[in-house]
Order: sequence, then structure tokens, then C-alpha cells
Amino acid sequence: MQQSIWTASAAILAGLCSAPVMAQVTPEEVWQGWQKMGASYGQAITADQMVRNGDTLVVSGMKIGMDQDGARIDGGIDELRFRDLGNGTVEVTMTDTYSIDMTMPGDDGKTQQIALELKQPGVILIAGGSPTRTEYTYSAPSITVDMQISEDDKALADVDTTLTGLAGIYTLDTQSAASVLQSALTIDSVEFAMTAGTPTDGATVTGTLATLKVASDGNFLGIDAMENMAQALRDGFTADVDFSYGQGDFTIDAMDQGKPTKIVASNQSGHFRASMAEEALRYGAGGTGVSLVVTGADIPFPEVKLSYGEAAFDFLMPLVATEEPTDFTFLTRIVDLAVSDEIWAMFDPTVALPRDPATVIIDTKGKVRLTSDLMDEQAMAALGEAAPGEIHALDLTDLTIKFAGAELTGTGAMTFDNSDTTTFDGVPAPTGKIDLVIRGGNGLLDKLVAMGVIPQDQAMGARMMIAMFAKPGDGPDVLNSSLEFRDKGFFANGQRLK
Repeated sequence: MQQSIWTASAAILAGLCSAPVMAQVTPEEVWQGWQKMGASYGQAITADQMVRNGDTLVVSGMKIGMDQDGARIDGGIDELRFRDLGNGTVEVTMTDTYSIDMTMPGDDGKTQQIALELKQPGVILIAGGSPTRTEYTYSAPSITVDMQISEDDKALADVDTTLTGLAGIYTLDTQSAASVLQSALTIDSVEFAMTAGTPTDGATVTGTLATLKVASDGNFLGIDAMENMAQALRDGFTADVDFSYGQGDFTIDAMDQGKPTKIVASNQSGHFRASMAEEALRYGAGGTGVSLVVTGADIPFPEVKLSYGEAAFDFLMPLVATEEPTDFTFLTRIVDLAVSDEIWAMFDPTVALPRDPATVIIDTKGKVRLTSDLMDEQAMAALGEAAPGEIHALDLTDLTIKFAGAELTGTGAMTFDNSDTTTFDGVPAPTGKIDLVIRGGNGLLDKLVAMGVIPQDQAMGARMMIAMFAKPGDGPDVLNSSLEFRDKGFFANGQRLK
């Protein structure tokens, strides 16, 4: 239900903010295009009155309604003015303030409500182009959004957001059955504040973001086509969103049964990327220059500090069954992670370990072949515990782990024989090699034994295990390990272990 209401909410907002890109060359065609686009989202768009006044079509009492999975959404704009500029373009202006109300049934029988009020004084929309390809420019000095969340008319949260310096362009191509929408939007800054709960058991969140950029590209088939996502992907549905932002600052002041907690965070930059098509699903996010400071009544020291230079997550995976293997990637990356000395002192009070920032990087790519559509619920349920596909290749592009003076690095590549799942106990038989280098590993193990973290007998067992898989490298406390799968066997530095 929550997913449905947010999908419906996004559709309403898309209709209000981007639907005018359907505009053609006359005011009437602009209005008709807006209604057509809304209908593709499942919206009913009506008006109390439409009057042509010279070069301007005046639409009064516009209303947008939508029902989806028991949720109801209603929005409205008092007046819209579509003015023919005489050069093949249409200027759209509207009432400065409009509202959107949403209601949805809760899981416990309660009714949840969301009320939105948007103010956008001075917004200007210019639509032009041809009936099948329309370009639309957008500018607004500022937009403010007041969102109130309640349950059975009891207030739960209030969120106020102000966006300044908005400018963008949309391009809509409707030459085929699908609607291709491309857009790019820049925002100078965003400021937001949220309050929730009560003064003794609630929270206040405030923050700012600078230099936002949003780009999107999509091939939309209509709301009915989305009922079967696997088929929609095969029929050409695509969606691609790329979002980046600059410096940001955030503060959370929370009270839990009268006990305060405060979190102050900042970042230098950040990004988000998501795309979906028949070929694959891609998702990625990251940030740079992030710092976090936490203080609170339940924290045993004055404050906790955490920072990192860079963090990122990204993956690419196929969605539909194919005859041939297709690409996948997976990346997780956190660079120069540092915590305050108070955290270190909890397990290393004598400063036995170097407190250098930590780094973890795992970067892989490969080939897989899906035998079932991941977006087909019935097909996935029919699999039971069986895998939905086969792995054919895996490349370890970069493995880097740095912690407490020790470092592990590695690269490698393997292919897999899916016709042989007995040699390695249910895993497709691999062929390939992984090369690893460990620097400072014995020194770290010695320190952990001295600290009492690892007993001496366990450390000795670990050294014996390492000796089976590694050999001395160049320099002090350097170990090399070459792990190879070939001829249905497993070799470590040329010695067969299986």
C-alpha cells in the first residue's frame, strides 16, 4: 500500500510539473496534451470553465483526481492561462499557489493523510515545437512546498521545503505509441525543515543543499502497461534518472522520553543514478567529504565523530531472461573512513593499533544468464529455492582493504562451467586465478594477540592457515598468494589443495 500511494503521488506531481511538455502550437492543443498525459498516469483532469480570451485560453477550476489501490489523490489549480505568443510557442502561467491532498488506508485500519501546498510565484513555462516533438522551457525564482502528514486527522509531521533558482528544459517525443520524455533541471539551492512528534518525544531536521542538477530520460508506455513490468520492459519501457548535488549541511535534534540527541552532518558533493530497461537495472549513489558528529544523553563520551573522503555504491544487473550471458557489475567503495579517538579507545585504550583511516573497495564485473524474468512474480515464485540464472564469468577488478596498518589488495578473473555443479559441491566449476598481496598482516596479528583480542593458540592456527595459501613477498611482512582453479582442482601458489 505504501508503495502504491507513493507511486500515485509521483504521478500526480509529474502531471502538475511536467505534463505541459505535451504542449503543441496552440493553447487548446497545450491543454488537450496536458489532459492526455495525465490520463496516461491514470489521472482524471477536468476544469470548471474554459474561455478563449483573445490570444489566451483561460482554464478555471482545474482539478486532478486519481484512485489507486484504495488511495485517493486530489489536486487543483485555480487558474491556468495558455497564451499564444504568435511564433509557434505557448506561454503557460498559473495561480501562484495550488494544493494536493492524499488519503490512504493504513495497515491497522487507520486513515493516513498527506496535504501538500505548493507556492511558485513567477513561474514561466514556454512550450513549442511540433505536434510529435515538443520542447518546453521552465523557470521559477523559487518554489516552496509545505507538506503535512497526519493519521486519523492527528498531526504526525510537518515538512517545509524551499527551492530557489530553478531552470530547466523538457523534450517530449510522441511519434511512436510510447512517450519519450527527456528533461534537465538545475536548482541553485534547497532548504528544508521537518518537525515530527512532541517536544519530549520527537525530532526536528533542518538542512541545505547547493547546486542541484537533475536529468531524466524515459520511454513511457502508460499506466496500464506497468501492471506487467517484465512485459513492459520487453515492449520498450525505459527510465533513467541522474541526480547530483554540491555542498550540504544537515542537523537533527531528537528527543526520546526527554533525552536529547543531536546529529550534525555535512558533505562536499553527492550523486544518485538509477536506470531501468530491458537490458538491465542500474543503481548507484555516493558522496564525498562527509562528516558526522553525534552528541546525546546516552552516549558515554562528549561526542562521536565519523568522516570519510569518499563513499560509493553501484550495481548493474539484468532483469529479463536471455539466451546469451549479459553483463553485471558490483561496486562498493569507502575511502579514508575515520572515527573519533573515543571510539578507538573502547577496544584499543593503549593505542596499540595505528589509527590511520580505513578503506574498503570491492569492484567486480562479470557475465550472467537469467533463466527467469526477475520482474515476473509468478515466474520467481515457481522457482522455489532454485536460482533464477547462471553465472558465467566474474572479474575482480579491484580488492583493497586497509585497516590498522595492514593492507590487502587483489585482482583476478574466473569463468564458470554450469554443466558441472558436482566438483565444487553445487557451485559451477570455476577456471581462473586470483592474485592477492597482504602487507602488514603478521604485524596486525601480533598486536591483536598482545591486546588480548585473539588468543595465542588461535593466532598460531591462523598463521598455519596463511602459510598454506601464501608465500613471502618483496619486503618485510609482505605475503603473496596466487589462488588458481584449473583442471577441476584448486591450487595455491602452484600447490594443489583440491
